[in-house]
Amino acid sequence: MILTDDERETLLRWSRRAKSSQALALRCRIVLACATGATNKQVAADVGVSLPTVGKWRSRFVARRLEGLVDEPRPGAPRTITDAQVEAVVVATLEETPTNATHWSRASMAKRSGLSKSTVGRIWKAFRLKPHLTETFKLSSDPQFIEKVRDVVGLYLDPPERALVLCVDEKSQVQALDRSQPVLPMLAGMPERRTHDYLRHGVTSLFAALDVATGQVIGSLHRRHRSTEFRRFLTKLDKEVPEDLEVHLICDNYATHKTDTIGRWLATHPRFHVHFVPTSSSWLNQVERWFAELTTKLLQRGVHTSVPALEADIRAWIATWNQDPRPFVWSKTADEILSSLARYCQRISGAGH
Repeated sequence: MILTDDERETLLRWSRRAKSSQALALRCRIVLACATGATNKQVAADVGVSLPTVGKWRSRFVARRLEGLVDEPRPGAPRTITDAQVEAVVVATLEETPTNATHWSRASMAKRSGLSKSTVGRIWKAFRLKPHLTETFKLSSDPQFIEKVRDVVGLYLDPPERALVLCVDEKSQVQALDRSQPVLPMLAGMPERRTHDYLRHGVTSLFAALDVATGQVIGSLHRRHRSTEFRRFLTKLDKEVPEDLEVHLICDNYATHKTDTIGRWLATHPRFHVHFVPTSSSWLNQVERWFAELTTKLLQRGVHTSVPALEADIRAWIATWNQDPRPFVWSKTADEILSSLARYCQRISGAGH
């Protein structure tokens, strides 16, 4: 199979374009592989398709060249929406905003484009556009970001021998909340119902250390979250961790973790080694994922009439967790994380404001 320069360029472009049909991209890769002189069997193994598939698209290309790779027209009514109309909806969604709102709705885009709301919805679905959704992000400005990422991820993927890696943080200001009226239980065909307002009965703070290897959690509850309480928590860790193990603590940059009080304690306990995640990078600390479990399964819908009742429930929940702990498996390497962030920065570099 011999390709002209124009055909090769077109095939390469179709196979690489992010918005190309994945089926068409696969066919282009098959033809490009065949053009290297490889047999159908070799191409099938390299591309990951069956032998008949390779034969089908090789023969289609030989017979009709580039047009042979496009799907045959299917029976049914002809299209009433042109490519230009589809493009206009996509461009307007991405580059414009309505005069009376911050984002487009199906109704407002339908009014602007002259198409039906269902058609606008299908176009958005095809191009994976969701104007009603928004997500938050924040890039770390830590000058030692790369070094800290490599340090922490290295502890996750290749922990040192004869050592314990603990992700440490505090969940402060945990409120004991009681609904203003009794919660109505779930019934058949009716969800649980609760009042929108609540009564506050005080707060507590949870200090937690998650064992990266086993998923076990060591917790301690205090009414305040100063460096004094954090030092007490470190003392508790020192007592519960076997003396023959080194201890690597992964912490965030909260001021409580960096006071002179903590510095003096660490100086007298040389087996403890502190590793700080970069600023604005709490996603790197696995205990935050455990806090999310605690929040969704206990705190979010819990009802507590006093701080002691709240603390008793938290202790019981931790004890239940430790009966069947589940470690969070970290899979990405530091290089993969940094490459992903680099690609993201390139995407947003021309985003404007």
